[in-house]
Amino acid sequence: MFLECYKGKTVFITGHTGFKGSWLSLWLTSMGANVIGYSLPSVTHPNHFELIRLDMETYLKDIRDLDALKQAIETTQPDIVFHLAAQPLVRYSYNNPIETFETNIMGTANLLEACRGISTIKGVVVITTDKCYENKEWLYGYRENDQLGGYDPYSASKAGAEIVVASYRSSFFNPQNFNQTHQTLIATARSGNVIGGGDWSEDRLIPDMVRAATTDQTVYLRNPNATRPWQHVLEPLGGYLLLGQKLMEGKSEFAEPWNFGPTIDSNKKVSEVLEASKKIWNKVNFEIDDSENHPHEAGLLMLDCSKAYHKLGWKPKWDFQSSVAKTIEWYKLFYESGEILTHHHLREYCEEI
Repeated sequence: MFLECYKGKTVFITGHTGFKGSWLSLWLTSMGANVIGYSLPSVTHPNHFELIRLDMETYLKDIRDLDALKQAIETTQPDIVFHLAAQPLVRYSYNNPIETFETNIMGTANLLEACRGISTIKGVVVITTDKCYENKEWLYGYRENDQLGGYDPYSASKAGAEIVVASYRSSFFNPQNFNQTHQTLIATARSGNVIGGGDWSEDRLIPDMVRAATTDQTVYLRNPNATRPWQHVLEPLGGYLLLGQKLMEGKSEFAEPWNFGPTIDSNKKVSEVLEASKKIWNKVNFEIDDSENHPHEAGLLMLDCSKAYHKLGWKPKWDFQSSVAKTIEWYKLFYESGEILTHHHLREYCEEI
């Protein structure tokens, strides 16, 4: 898929112990990349990164520690950087807004500052979220040039991270000055609601459902009619890798924001995700939580990914039913037999590309 462009390259990933970071680390190591991870230790048990047992160099450090981050990047001299380290939870951000802003905004600024002056770095892909848009609850998808914003601290922090990237790109990594004053191209990637095996984060739909299923409990839906762009974790990761390839090839026109989301058919209600899951694993039980003591969360959110389709040649491979089926299959087999389907799902996905 990537013309072996990552083989032998040194790739620096922040947030590698997280859900998406661990899948990305596996994909890159499987392509022969020398992967360096920089992240806090995982707070979940089990932990996907530990389960897949990758042989890679790891820095267990905080993205808010600029000196430590600078030292790690200067020591490793990467070819490309993928920035995934973040505080990723909406409801957590209401209880911990300062930590969320420090991690997601200043953490991003620290990462870009640490990359300045490192001549080996050809590309930086900063991962944000579809929630970085000012959500107007309209019925069509957000495009990359739509207004940024955020009601909750998490969404606002990701919009802030996008603004930080835009500022650094204009001030220090301007594409118009590429190969004159610098050799680095920077892009941002905004993906939808990502599912897949190995996520045990608190306060997320699938992990909450899995925890309930494995303890014979019922999961309670706060907002069953909320609509989100659901996609398997490998879908946006393929987009990130394709975007990173373009940056390493020195194609400055790709140093922009990009959406990576599913087709419109995969924009489904929360209740539909649980109903599809129950068909695969009969231990899934859910009820509606009618209480009103919940912080605000968006009711409708969709992405327009036309730009990625037309300019990058990227499009999703697995539809909603396939994505949910593979996700629930992963957890069901893990809890029933201890089998880990991560490598198998990666092979399946790559065969369909």
